[in-house]
Amino acid sequence: MANNLAEVYKESAEKFGSSPAFWYKNTKKDYEALSFEKLYQDGLALAEALISLGIKARENIGVLSDNRVEWIIQDCAVILAGAANVPRGSDITDSETVYILNHCEAKVVFIENDKVYEKYKNNKTQIKSVKTVIIMDKDTKLKPAANLLKFHELVEKGYELRKKGKKEVEKRVSEIKPDDLYTMIYTSGTTGQPKGVMLMHSNMIHQLHHVVPRVVKAGQNDRMLSILPVWHIFERVVEYFAIVNGAATYYTKVTELRNDIQKATPTFMASAPRVWESIYNGIYTRINDPKQTPSVRRNLFKLAYFFSKHYHASIRFLRGWEVDYVGRNPIASFFQGILSFVKLILTAPLALLLDVVVLSKIRQATGGKLKATLSGGGALQKHVDAFFMDIGITVLEGYGMTETGPVISARTFDRPIMGSVGDIVPLTELQIRDDAGNVLTHIDDKRKILAGSIGVKGVVHIKGPQVMKGYFKNPETTAKTIVGGWMNTGDIGMINFKKALTLTGRAKDTIVLLGGENVEPVPIENKIDESPFIRQSMVIGQDQKVLGAILVPDFDAVTPWAKENGITELAPEKLITNPKILDFYKKEVRNYNSVKTGFKNFEQVQYVILTTKPFEVGDELTNLMKMKRHIITEKYKDRILDLYKNV
Repeated sequence: MANNLAEVYKESAEKFGSSPAFWYKNTKKDYEALSFEKLYQDGLALAEALISLGIKARENIGVLSDNRVEWIIQDCAVILAGAANVPRGSDITDSETVYILNHCEAKVVFIENDKVYEKYKNNKTQIKSVKTVIIMDKDTKLKPAANLLKFHELVEKGYELRKKGKKEVEKRVSEIKPDDLYTMIYTSGTTGQPKGVMLMHSNMIHQLHHVVPRVVKAGQNDRMLSILPVWHIFERVVEYFAIVNGAATYYTKVTELRNDIQKATPTFMASAPRVWESIYNGIYTRINDPKQTPSVRRNLFKLAYFFSKHYHASIRFLRGWEVDYVGRNPIASFFQGILSFVKLILTAPLALLLDVVVLSKIRQATGGKLKATLSGGGALQKHVDAFFMDIGITVLEGYGMTETGPVISARTFDRPIMGSVGDIVPLTELQIRDDAGNVLTHIDDKRKILAGSIGVKGVVHIKGPQVMKGYFKNPETTAKTIVGGWMNTGDIGMINFKKALTLTGRAKDTIVLLGGENVEPVPIENKIDESPFIRQSMVIGQDQKVLGAILVPDFDAVTPWAKENGITELAPEKLITNPKILDFYKKEVRNYNSVKTGFKNFEQVQYVILTTKPFEVGDELTNLMKMKRHIITEKYKDRILDLYKNV
């Protein structure tokens, strides 16, 4: 069993040999395979070449690139060289480029292509430490120079060095220690300057040996579709997991997802909630479009979904997979169990028949072979979660952070409890604490309550082998975040009565109203976003009497409504200022955000701001599509001031 990631690459090459490890697009947009053996050999060669360039053990190497086959080869090489990579995507901003490369003291940086190099070049005078740039794209127009090298030529140089007897790599691998870094990932910066999260070999080995096998059972016949940013820790753990188990990983992009999902027919796919929401919306859009789906087929789908929904809900209750937030009365549970059993008997025949006839075709939208969705990096909306579970695709939602390398808890095939982010992973303990630091709940990985009680909300703290080494060159913040081995996640949650973890918000996201009420915006936003007329929303109201919201309308949905209601100026810029439209959106928000839908009076949005510009990655959103609340607030500060001027 591998003790570090260098040994993971080696053992997989020996075990799986010529089997495809990664599928990537060639210049003709056709998939080509890279075998486990070739990946390892290319990694060895590139590592040897890096060492010949003067890369020392435990140095940091920058990587500015999106998902591509050269990325995984450099990852293998950097690890084999005993170094750590510091990756970011091609959408990195100028300020982040300068800050991160200077802060991590990278002497060498891999750059994806000429376009990203241009961004680097524009900031070159401010980047002090980098001495050598390696261009990954084969089709680069840049000419090689002493400080500008080509990736594939460097790999060939490494092969030549090894043919001549150079074996520095083996020595480096033998000297890797469990607490050595394999990567340093800078947080995406939802607030303030990004911090360098130092992740050790021992962090990822814990995930590969103890966490992932418990969550996902996979082997050589399985296929993973890679769509998350490859530098993100969630994607990294999924790719390493595939390498360990001999599964093939297909690289794709959001713009090519629909085609590639049919080519790859993945059995597992990991992504952020937004992708699953997009797939869900795509399915419903197609079903509700008369041009694509005749009324007979549309009604057949509704019938199939009705029976499947009740069938799966009954199974969940009878198997103990339905979340319990309040501690149900045993007598009530007994009678509900009888009711669920009756519903199961009544719905099973038609549910199973219609699954074959109707829902199996709906599942083709995910390739038709998907065993489970792996969702992380944010909260999956309840209706999306339920939809996939009810059409026969298990949702394995998990919870983690870059700082915890990443997984803290996850649903499993044995306990896919909706309304939770699953059970605490092996070798980990979790505490729920109040604002004063008092322990409200203390649970271990065996679901044993060590202190306190369940069902109470507070800030989540965790302790385990996945916790980072710390923040690079930032001992003060590290000391505040990790105290006595316990890490403050900053997330608000509770251990529910199924002894699984439920998250309810983010401590830093909490809005404090003028009356002192604390409001968690995420549950409100998730509910509001269920409206077919609302594309995105962000709740506001810090230090105000009541809540407001910035809404991005779905103009394809609201324009027909506007026409039917006598509005003639239909340009988005005109619609967002129309009093009728503003009144419509206030009412639409109230339909989803009210006492009837489970929100207290102070949790209800009273005012709205409409905008034509969607929240986008690289601007208002991080790479995992989390809102940069401070950026959005700053961008709309004048309109927010106007909104609350007379309140």
